[in-house]
Amino acid sequence: MNNQKIKKINTKKIEKAIEMIIEAIGENKKREGLLETPKRVAKMYEELFSGYSVDISRIFKVFTEDKHDEMIIVKDIPFYSICEHHFLPMYGYANVAYIPNNNKITGLSKLARIVDAISKRLQQQERITTQIAEEIMKYLQPKGVMVILKAEHLCMTMRGVKKPGTMAVTSCMKGIFLKDQRTRNEALHLLK
Repeated sequence: MNNQKIKKINTKKIEKAIEMIIEAIGENKKREGLLETPKRVAKMYEELFSGYSVDISRIFKVFTEDKHDEMIIVKDIPFYSICEHHFLPMYGYANVAYIPNNNKITGLSKLARIVDAISKRLQQQERITTQIAEEIMKYLQPKGVMVILKAEHLCMTMRGVKKPGTMAVTSCMKGIFLKDQRTRNEALHLLK
């Protein structure tokens, strides 16, 4: 993640690939309803995978706030991602908590931006959770960070086991949240 290079989406390749998929499933790519589909999908993929073009280091702006060393929580941040195994969406909510170190904080919107930047890539929910926590630790250097994601995966809803409404919950704890059960319990209580 930290060595992630900024990438530009190649929309022409996506358009060709979608044309091939249309043909492969037995459809007529020249049918009126499908004529613009490759371009529409390529444009959609630019948005869905926009996280590849984000420089994570530019998201965080660190401020020093006088005497603030208490827990900061932003909860129920909506996120959408694409599962790398089946190319189907997963969607849900992220909860992010951190305890500043040396009064260093960031804007609340920056926590939502980091969730977006990391989730808008081909992903696994477990990886999204860990990467968010690692990036916050790297750039804010807090006493600790806790990230909890809850999401529905359409690969479990539309195919395979076909269990709509099933939610996957993942968590990653670093620093004091991992070492101090009272701090972890306080955060979990506040997140309820």
